[in-house]
Amino acid sequence: MIRVLFVCLGNICRSPMAEAILRDLVSKEGLESQIRIDSAGIGHWHEGSEPHEGTRKILDEQGISYEGMRARQVKASDWDDFDYIIAMDEKNMGDLKAIREKNGVVVDKLLNGVPDAVETDVPDPYFTGNFDYVYNLVSAGCSRLLERIKNEHSLKEE
Repeated sequence: MIRVLFVCLGNICRSPMAEAILRDLVSKEGLESQIRIDSAGIGHWHEGSEPHEGTRKILDEQGISYEGMRARQVKASDWDDFDYIIAMDEKNMGDLKAIREKNGVVVDKLLNGVPDAVETDVPDPYFTGNFDYVYNLVSAGCSRLLERIKNEHSLKEE
């Protein structure tokens, strides 16, 4: 089982969006039994909250489920529980490094895997309000991440 954790600041906008998108992609490829996906936030402010209304709206428009998602805070034990910890921006990367060293876990930014990305960081729509733009960036990043995982672990549809 390959385990992926997406991380953003509060775990209500970008990381749950990425979690939902990657779950949808994994489901469409029949890889649900091989890849587990979760999300968390650097801060604790929104713990227990469902995704932001802007995230829910764009996911609803795309027909992607976010059922059962609730915000939680990143914890040091996540490095023991996940194979990939994927941050949305450089600030998240710095915060993750302050929590715990890599320790064999792939810690990377989502857009690092998108060679033609117009951004290096996924902007926070909590502040910008641009959920459509963020959705496009996150979708591209999740598609590339899934290809990377499939290649690195020789995953095939069951």
